[in-house]
Amino acid sequence: METQERAIITHPAGEQPTVEVHAALADTFAGRIHIEWDATAPVTPFGQLPFFIDYLKQAGLFDAWVADCPLSLTSPNAPSKRDLLGTVMLSVLAGHRRYAHITTLRCDAVNPPLLGMRKVVSEDSVRRGLARIGEAKGLPWLQNHLDYCTTPLLGEPWVLDMDSTVKTLYGHQEGAEVGYNPHKPGRPSHAYHTYMLSSLRLVLRVDVLPGDQYNVAHATDGLWTLLDHLGPSRRPALLRGDKSWGIERVMARAEQTDLPYLFRLRMTANVKRSLERAMRQSDWADAGQGWQGKETSLRLGGWSCHRRIILLRRKLARDLAITEHANPAQLRLGFAEVGPDKSVWEYAALVTSLDSEMLTLGQLYRDRADAEMRSMN
Repeated sequence: METQERAIITHPAGEQPTVEVHAALADTFAGRIHIEWDATAPVTPFGQLPFFIDYLKQAGLFDAWVADCPLSLTSPNAPSKRDLLGTVMLSVLAGHRRYAHITTLRCDAVNPPLLGMRKVVSEDSVRRGLARIGEAKGLPWLQNHLDYCTTPLLGEPWVLDMDSTVKTLYGHQEGAEVGYNPHKPGRPSHAYHTYMLSSLRLVLRVDVLPGDQYNVAHATDGLWTLLDHLGPSRRPALLRGDKSWGIERVMARAEQTDLPYLFRLRMTANVKRSLERAMRQSDWADAGQGWQGKETSLRLGGWSCHRRIILLRRKLARDLAITEHANPAQLRLGFAEVGPDKSVWEYAALVTSLDSEMLTLGQLYRDRADAEMRSMN
């Protein structure tokens, strides 16, 4: 009697065909090209650009953007609109922050032809060309093409994230004023008030103001201008911002238009007293990720009415380290030990117009965490 043995395959082969992971095709304005990756070569900022150019060509976005540009150059020596706008786009995608950085694109002999460009223009040509467009014609041109890309996304419920930041400036730039600048005190700056589509991080509008207009009170006109432009059918389901946006001017206008909002509050004396009273109570609800939440009502100074407040707390069970910056030349590090008879909590306070049925405490935690992350960045 013979015994037949058959080898058992521990991991059977899959049904999917073998995929070539180090090569691909892209259809560009210079034709179809074959792209290969070299695993040993350093990463470049233009490594994925051929695929983005493929997307621009298939969607017709770049051709339409160039054709609608309100720039007319009649001189036979003037660069074409495609070369000028293509140079600007390549510079932006490369992460350039100054016009002088455009010179580094001159050594790129691959990507400009893929974009249908004949050459990379100089930084002076870019300056003069953009200056001839003018604000009155340039803003509607850019806004129309931005609306074309974002309008299909705004038909579903979405959240409008608002953020304010300060950009330090060097040299002589229009609108550079000395204002609040924690990184470089006394240095002129610009104040950027940005409005983004949450989750996608898609910027819908940016208001660039002088550095002494960093306060949110100077940005409210831009916010309502954006909402009026979107119209009732595309307006957000929720306004969300950090502690600088929780002011009466913003909340009162949102309440008048029945627009829900969620803002982080500054830890003023009244907020801290409310949190102190709540810490003595035990009816805290689970908010997820280790957070606990409790609802209360407050009317802070400058507010026209009582508003719903959500207090959040989370217990810190791990060891803590404290850094002291009293002497910039010598950073001091100390270690805090928490005894068994003590507890350390991190806390936050949110103000919202949503009721309990529309927004759970778990959602509030995620919104608070997102707002805190933006403020840290």
